Amino acid sequence: MNLFSNLPPSVLQWFAIFLSIIIEALPFVLLGTILSGCIEVFVTPDLVQKYLPKAKFPRVLFGTFIGFIFPSCECGIIPIINRFLQKKVPSYTAVPFLATAPIINPIVLFATYSAFGNSLRFLTLRLLGAIIVAITIGSMLAFVLDEDILKEGDNHIHFHNYAGESWPKRIYLALVHAIDEFFDTGRYLVFGTAIASAMQIYVPTRILTTIGHNPLTAILVMILLAFILSLCSEADAFIGASLLSTFGMAPVLAFLLIGPMVDIKNLMMMTKAFKGKFIIQFISLSVLVIVLYCLGVGVIG
Repeated sequence: MNLFSNLPPSVLQWFAIFLSIIIEALPFVLLGTILSGCIEVFVTPDLVQKYLPKAKFPRVLFGTFIGFIFPSCECGIIPIINRFLQKKVPSYTAVPFLATAPIINPIVLFATYSAFGNSLRFLTLRLLGAIIVAITIGSMLAFVLDEDILKEGDNHIHFHNYAGESWPKRIYLALVHAIDEFFDTGRYLVFGTAIASAMQIYVPTRILTTIGHNPLTAILVMILLAFILSLCSEADAFIGASLLSTFGMAPVLAFLLIGPMVDIKNLMMMTKAFKGKFIIQFISLSVLVIVLYCLGVGVIG
């Protein structure tokens, strides 16, 4: 106790925020890694190819909308995407899922609806924005950019055939993979959370609010704020609603769109699995599309 009592209040606050983010994120990371382990054991590349559409653009749409019935929080989605890519799911299917799943799942949609006073308008605008971002990035990967986004070490995976194993053995192996993935991914989560919580304490929000006077800078400020706060998508709508009177609808919408796609903690997890070039492309395209979309929403009113 004496040790902690001698620490500055800002450091104690940093520890408190760090622990709150970790406690909030860990269940979703655990769920994501368990799902990743199940994908490793029960899903084969042949099975993936059997159920995916044949043409590229329908595959983009498939990845965009599958989050409605296959929800995931952004805290645990990177292990799932990584495993899907290793199972030969195309990047232009997996990345749209990465962009939309933390936003279009029913829990987040209901939270958004409730946070803004049962507003179907905000819910619809958030849903539409996520779909536009996902389709744009997926189409770019399908037709323009390099679709090979995994780091070199993850491109040469030896696929094990678990079909001959008994069900108890397969469940055991899925859990073994999940535990390995959890500890491998968890270190990136901890490091990212430490940075995110420190920035919440040591980056004064008054600096952000004072520079957000015109629509463009306000949108950019809210994008930066979402990145810094690194909120879980199940909770960010309530924070966004509290900022509505200060920033207005379009900037808050940008906050709700970019946060589940890119924040400090999942950026750290991305660096483990994805090429740096792709990460830059993903962030740049996401921000560009969100800025244009939110500016358009602001003009329409």
